Amino acid sequence: MSDNNKISYVEFGASDIEATKQFFSEVFGWIFTDYGPDYSSFSDQGVDGGFYRSELVSSYTSSGALVILYTDALEAVQSKVEAAGGTITSRIFSFPGGRRFHFTEPSGNELAVWSDVGVDETE
Repeated sequence: MSDNNKISYVEFGASDIEATKQFFSEVFGWIFTDYGPDYSSFSDQGVDGGFYRSELVSSYTSSGALVILYTDALEAVQSKVEAAGGTITSRIFSFPGGRRFHFTEPSGNELAVWSDVGVDETE
């Protein structure tokens, strides 16, 4: 399959790159490569990307793009997000075909995690 015209990379602002890296490493097992003090990249997470130093953040409620991660253990990941210092902005809720929750990471970017595990397809 061609990568032409597909999303290739995503970048997030991060006021505290070290805290953001630690959070994503603890919760999701991401590995980072630093490019100086103001940029760190990740790869092999569905789409590659990075964090750049910025006081601006992405928020779903202010029309920012919402990056949604997938898991087969939704409750466990929600607990890991909280334990690693993330803030739950929307607790687990159902939607047709799945369930998800939203959170902010230490620099304030909002993301979501969803799962279709345990969802009754007749709902």
